[in-house]
Amino acid sequence: MSKWVIGVIGGSGLYEIDGLEGTEEITVDTPWGAPSDTLIKGHVGDVEFVFLPRHGKGHRLTPSTVPYRANIDALKRLGCTDVLSISACGSLQEQYAPGEFVMVDQFIDRTFAREKTFFGPGMVAHVSVAEPICSRLSALAGDAAKAAGATVHTGGTYLAMEGPQFSSRAESHLYRQWNCDVIGMTNMPEAKLAREAELPYATIAMVTDYDCWRADEAHVEVTNVLEVMAANTAKAKTTVAQLAAVLQGTPRTPSPQGIETCLDYAMITAPEARDSSMLAKLDAVAGRVLGS
Repeated sequence: MSKWVIGVIGGSGLYEIDGLEGTEEITVDTPWGAPSDTLIKGHVGDVEFVFLPRHGKGHRLTPSTVPYRANIDALKRLGCTDVLSISACGSLQEQYAPGEFVMVDQFIDRTFAREKTFFGPGMVAHVSVAEPICSRLSALAGDAAKAAGATVHTGGTYLAMEGPQFSSRAESHLYRQWNCDVIGMTNMPEAKLAREAELPYATIAMVTDYDCWRADEAHVEVTNVLEVMAANTAKAKTTVAQLAAVLQGTPRTPSPQGIETCLDYAMITAPEARDSSMLAKLDAVAGRVLGS
């Protein structure tokens, strides 16, 4: 591949991105249901973008009801080569202050009420998520965020909780003992599904609050989060524009982790035991290896 097609999944507060040319709204049907909303496709110079608001316009979907499989399938179906998640989060460490961005490189998945794989009975596969983030895409997005004026921290562990409630103080302290850096509700199973779809994935975690572990500070409230979120959203939109500028004229090369071919040795089910209806559902995410 030599052309960038960046799928941007906008989290809380980010329901559109600015500066796209030749935009069109696209409704995508997937075997996993409808995605969160219509997708917006456009370009900045020779870099294409496909934007999807994770919670839908107007923030209609809870973290648990986001159709993660449909969202990743739709981005893959529209030709995305890479996926950038832009997500609000809480900070579990003093050095990550509200208003700052963290380019996470690891996840701990504590969600439990979501479908976490495209595969299943009739077509079993096991992909590695030892390195869940594409280091190349994360570095490019981090540089873009710095150019947009954000304070950016490189590396960190994102604790994905089920929600929709915020943490108890005991939970917040527990996650700090696990050396987690930020906490959010939406990047899992999204990152796992992107890996199954052979899509390099990176996260910009935009800090809105200190969760509830600080004894000398009031616990997190939505009103406080929204105030910081507004400023973060402006920086996020500028970050996308800066990313487009960074990618202009830069040919796309494969991810360092070999993500685009990670299904080559992940399929377990013998060809004669594969379920045809399951294979049909995998036409977009695994068509490269299944011959769809």
